[in-house]
Amino acid sequence: MFRTHREEKQELVKKFAIGAALTAVVGYLAGILTAPKSGKETRDAIKTKANETYAAAEKELKKLHTELSDMIDEVSDRITSFRNSKEVHSVLEEGRDAKQKAREVLSALHDGEAEDKDLKRAINDATKAIEHLRDFLHK
Repeated sequence: MFRTHREEKQELVKKFAIGAALTAVVGYLAGILTAPKSGKETRDAIKTKANETYAAAEKELKKLHTELSDMIDEVSDRITSFRNSKEVHSVLEEGRDAKQKAREVLSALHDGEAEDKDLKRAINDATKAIEHLRDFLHK
């Protein structure tokens, strides 16, 4: 499938943001590890920063889950106005799957059982599903 210029630009921006975030984390860790602090202070600082990052990711996933719910409801309400019902049902199913995965990861976060890769995948899947739903709404 051919990608539009907008999709390519969004993918490039996303890759840049991920790279910038990883660079920031590496720089932060390098700064902490070379700082003249005790081992306990360094471990506490790393733990605090990791908890802050985790909390920010959880907040983002919650926001995406809410937005996804709203968009699914809107597309469902307008489903008869779309010409290609097979395609809209496919997009709705993708949205519902992403919403369910986000719910599962949020639950696992609260239980302390979520892994970083699951959190990243849930955020990515929810973002893609929202984009697809948004595209349908703008057709």
